[in-house]
Parts: sequence; structure tokens; C-alpha cells
Amino acid sequence: MGSARWWWNYALNLCNETYKETGKGLSRVALNKVLPKLKKEEETAWLKECYSQVLQSTTLNLTKAFKNFFDKRAKYPRFKSYHGKQSCQYPQNCEVVDKGVKVPQVGVIKASIHRLFEGQLKTVTITKTPTGKYYASLLFDTEQETPEVVQRVKVTGIDLGLKDFCITYNGEKTSKYANPRHLKKHEKNLARKQAKLARKKKGSFSREKARKLVARVHERISNARQDFLHKLSRKIVDDNQVVVVENLNVKGMVRNHNLAKAISDVGWGMFVNFLAYKLEQKGGLLVEIDRFFPSSKTCSNCLYQMSEMSLDIREWTCPSCGTHHDRDENAAKNIRAEGIRQLSVLGTRTAAEGGEVRPKGGRKSILRHSPVSSEAPTSA
Repeated sequence: MGSARWWWNYALNLCNETYKETGKGLSRVALNKVLPKLKKEEETAWLKECYSQVLQSTTLNLTKAFKNFFDKRAKYPRFKSYHGKQSCQYPQNCEVVDKGVKVPQVGVIKASIHRLFEGQLKTVTITKTPTGKYYASLLFDTEQETPEVVQRVKVTGIDLGLKDFCITYNGEKTSKYANPRHLKKHEKNLARKQAKLARKKKGSFSREKARKLVARVHERISNARQDFLHKLSRKIVDDNQVVVVENLNVKGMVRNHNLAKAISDVGWGMFVNFLAYKLEQKGGLLVEIDRFFPSSKTCSNCLYQMSEMSLDIREWTCPSCGTHHDRDENAAKNIRAEGIRQLSVLGTRTAAEGGEVRPKGGRKSILRHSPVSSEAPTSA
């Protein structure tokens, strides 16, 4: 892990310096050609002890990071620190044995393997968490077939919030799921341990011990959040075939300093990602509607739209038809209706209680994924 981190930082610095001098970057092949020279030098001869494929895999990850940056999918690659999370990747010559995982030059590492897949083992990524725990992520090529499209369809609309984590409406009933507020539950304990850490002398053994205590609290919060999101997303996906959500601009919303902590803690983006891949596995569909769609201030009964509605208004009565609305329940109904409308516009016939999902083409930006290949070519 140390060798992989050092080579990442060295290669990133080499790319930066080369660009300053020539105005051009370095390719993956050019970076890999530097490795044999470094191994022959006395100061960096210790790189020979590291499995060569680990360093070459680091080069591949760095070039991918640059590609993601130039395609505007990520920020510019950053240098990696000795403190915190560490990882290395073995792209070949690994196998699963009875006692654990066998990797080149290390041998058999004892592991508690809780799940195995039938298929070819492609990559093993070993990670060390800030709390000192080691995990191995095994990537298998299982050659899974695309799941068949479900014929009877249930559609649910989801309104994400802070008071309640989400409100769902499936055409018959509305369900509310409370916000667990994981960070708030551990806030006092976290502040106390962080204060102890701040008083320790840098570089001392006691500071490292205090740092691990802080990391454990963060790890507990993260585990609790992921557990909640996995269970809730699984429940929603098992009960529905089409899920409609708003395409929220979380990055822009956290700029509000009054709500930034609460929005970061709730994990909306992670929840939508969980819904997306779980629906894909069962042949379902995730529909994202526009973030500017007026779901809260539109009457779900007569479609009358209020001119303004501040966040403190939680209930309101429609001046046109007189229907009394709960703000979040009304939003979930409108989100579901808008999702069904978009599916019909895109050529996908669906209904609340039944129908068929037959994607015939459309914009990929609206549908996260399609359960079957389109009959006509889609335009980007």
C-alpha cells in the first residue's frame, strides 16, 4: 500500500511538471516506462519488493482519474496522504482458498469470506480503513444475463426531505420514513473525542490512539447510515418496479450553511444510487424528474399551482378546489404523476396498477438505465 501510494504521488507530480514544461501530459505507457528506471536507482530500489502489477494498476487508476477530470466527471487528481484510508489493487494471479485470499508475493491472507460468486476472479482490492481494519473487495466476472422485464408494473413516487427522510406514494397509500439523524445521535460523543485529540502532541503514540477513537465514531456513523439506506432501498425496490425521484442538486444545496450538515448526513445521493442498481438487477426502472418541477406547490387534485410557498409551510389548502394538502405527501403524488407522464412521452406505456414497460428510445439523461435494449437508436 505504501509503494502504491508513493508511486501515485510521484507519477502525479511527474505529470504536473511535464505539463508545465511542455504543455502536454503523460500517457499510461509513458508512466510505466519510468518504473524500471526507478527500481534500478539506489534510493528507490525498494520498489522491487512490490508486485509489479500493483504499481501498473496504480498507473491505470491515475490515467482514469485524469480522464474523468477532463470529461468533467470529477475533480483534478489529488496527492494521497499516509494518514487515513489506504489501498492497493491486484489485477491478476489471485485466488480464493479455504482459509482466505491468496495474493502474489504475500501468500494466503486469512479472511472471513461471507459471500462467493461463480465466475472468474478478476481483481482483488485490499483496503485499510482509518480504524486499522483490512477489507478485500473481490471483483468477479459472472456473465450475468439481462433480467427479463416485468409485465405488471407498480409505480411509486418519492419525495426526499430532512424532517422525514422520504415520503412515498404508490397510487394507493402514502408512507413516511423518519430521518434517523445518525450524526446528531453521535455528535456529543464525537465532539468529546475530537477535543481530546486536539490536545494531544503531534506525532505521539497517544495522539494516534485518540485519532483511532475519533475514526471509530465516524465509522459507526457511516455503517449505520449505509445499513438504513440499504434496507429502505431494498424494501422499496421489492414492492415496486418503477421508482420516480427528483434529480436534486445536492452539491448546490450544501452551500446553504444552515442546512449543510443535515443534508450531508442524510445521504440522498447514496440512496438514489442504491435504488438505481437494485432496480437494474431486477429489471426495474428509475426515473429522475427535473429538480425545478414544482412538486410541492402544485395541487395534486386539480393541478392548480401556487405562485410562492416558503419552506416553513408544511400544510396548505388549494384555493381552486379546496383540497387540504400535506406538503410532502402532495409532492410525492406529483412526482409519481410526472414520472408516469415522462414514461408515456418517451414511448414507455405504464400504469399505476398494471401495464407493460417497453422502452422504445428517448433521452438517457431522464432514465437512469433501461431494462431492455431500445428498439430504435437513442439520441444523446
